[in-house]
Amino acid sequence: MTEPEPIIRCRDVTLAYGQDVVLEKVDLEIAPGSFLPFVGPNGAGKTTLLRAILGLKETEAGTITTPFDRLPPGFVAQHQSIDLLFPVVARDIVMMGLFPRLGWWRRPSTEDRRQVDRLLVRFNLGAHGGKAFHELSGGMRQKVLIARALAAGAEVLIMDEPTAMLDADSENELIGLLHDLAVRDGKTVLFAQHGLDLVRNLTSQVCWVHRGRAAVMRWQDLPSARGEEAAHV
Repeated sequence: MTEPEPIIRCRDVTLAYGQDVVLEKVDLEIAPGSFLPFVGPNGAGKTTLLRAILGLKETEAGTITTPFDRLPPGFVAQHQSIDLLFPVVARDIVMMGLFPRLGWWRRPSTEDRRQVDRLLVRFNLGAHGGKAFHELSGGMRQKVLIARALAAGAEVLIMDEPTAMLDADSENELIGLLHDLAVRDGKTVLFAQHGLDLVRNLTSQVCWVHRGRAAVMRWQDLPSARGEEAAHV
């Protein structure tokens, strides 16, 4: 079977803040439908690399090729970064994902509203669509933001530690939903992940970011698997 063309390519990419080089000579090829955690020690550059893939961080050298000029990605911020005083209910936040397609002047159709309701049900939010954002638990808030990205039609989802500040049950549920989006829907799911335990049984590969380098690796090839210094990621 022919391997699919990568949906994202990084070629000899160097990223820096001023004189401080964060990552250098990064070469990545990410296939469509990947469920790919970006793992590594705190401060290693996971978020910086994801921001560069999104186009929010310029490269010092090298190139990043994506389809985002025609297929905008869904960037899902951590739910803590959203103003909890924002007076909008969950259903309306998901509905906002339709606006790039509809424009601000066109009212959502009946089918658009059904699509939003289907997303709410899929994310176990059907009974919470009328609640204000601040009334939701952390896990529910994060699911609302992911549903909004899907409503926009994103084929690539990029997240910075989506399970941060969640309890164990919410972490497991959210990671399972993200994995399902890759396996069942063919979405490409990229996310920075602090711990390995949540994702170890869901994917054979991770993007390991450490000491100025980044590479897609199999579990057995990670430094931690060879008894090296990657115990705390």
